[in-house]
Amino acid sequence: MDQRRNVTEFVLMGLTQSIQGQKMLFVLFLLIYIVTMVGNLLIVVTVMVSPTLDAPMYFFLGYLSFMDAVYSTTVTPNMIIDLLTEKKRISFHACMSQLFIGHLFGGAEILLLVVMAYDRYVAICKPLHYMTIMKKRVCVLLLLLTWVGGFFHAALQIILVYNLPFCGPTVIDHFICDIYPLLKLACTDTYVIGLTVVVNDATICVAIFVLLLISYGNILYTLKNFSQEGRLKALTTCGSHITVVVLFFVPCIFMYARPPSTLPIDKPLTLFYTVITPMLNPLIYTLRNGEMKVAMRKLWTKK
Repeated sequence: MDQRRNVTEFVLMGLTQSIQGQKMLFVLFLLIYIVTMVGNLLIVVTVMVSPTLDAPMYFFLGYLSFMDAVYSTTVTPNMIIDLLTEKKRISFHACMSQLFIGHLFGGAEILLLVVMAYDRYVAICKPLHYMTIMKKRVCVLLLLLTWVGGFFHAALQIILVYNLPFCGPTVIDHFICDIYPLLKLACTDTYVIGLTVVVNDATICVAIFVLLLISYGNILYTLKNFSQEGRLKALTTCGSHITVVVLFFVPCIFMYARPPSTLPIDKPLTLFYTVITPMLNPLIYTLRNGEMKVAMRKLWTKK
C-alpha cells in the first residue's frame, strides 16, 4: 500500500477557532447561501419561462446563474456544517471531488464570461448582423465549449494532485480543499507541479481578464457613435458585466497568478469569489436590467 493510500481523510482548520465566531458565521453564511440560491434560481426560472427574455444574452445569463448556484453549493453547505462541528473532517475522495467540481464550474464560468463579453461586442458593435452571428446553434456550441474548457482545467488539477504522497500532517489550513494547501501537505517535492498549476491558472485568469478588458474597452469606444439613450442602455448592460468580471477575476488573479504558496489573506479572498460573488451576481444583473425586472414582476404577478 502506497503512502497516499494511508491518508483517508483531511482535517480542515476552517475560518476561525472561536466558538462564538463560528456561531455568528454560521448564521451569516446560512443567510448568504439562501439568498444566493433564491436569487440565482429565480433568474434561471425567469429566463426559462419568460418569452420576452429569448435573446442570447439572457440565455447565457440563465446559465451563469445556474453555474453560480452549483459553484456556491460545492463550497458553502459543507463550510456551514463545519462551523457547527468541532473536528472538520473531509474524506480524501470528497476532498478531490470538491477540488474537481469547484474548478470545473469556476473554469466554465470564467469562459462563459468571455462568451457573454463576445455577445455584447456583437450586439453593440455589429447590431445589424447580431441575430445572424448569434444564432441558437452558435450559442449552444459556445456554451458547450465553456463546459469542455472547464472540464480540462479541472481534470488537470486532479491529475496533478491525486497521486501525490500524503504522509502527514493532514491538517489543511483552509475551509475548502484547494490546490495550494494540498501541495503544501504533500511529502515530496512539488516545485514542478506548482509551476504547472501557476501556468495553467495564471494563464486562464490573467490572459482572459486582459482579453475581457480589451473587449469592453472596444465596446465603450464604439458607444461614442450612439445616441444618448442607446449609450445609456448599453452602458447599463456592460456596466453589470464589467462589475461581475472585476469581482470574480481580481481575487482569482491574486490567488493563482503567483508562486505556489499559502498566505493569511487566501481565506478571505477564496470566501469572496466562492461565497460572496455568486450572491452578488443576481443582484447586479437584476437591479441594473430593466427587462429582467419587468419579466420577474410579471412572473410573480402570474404566480
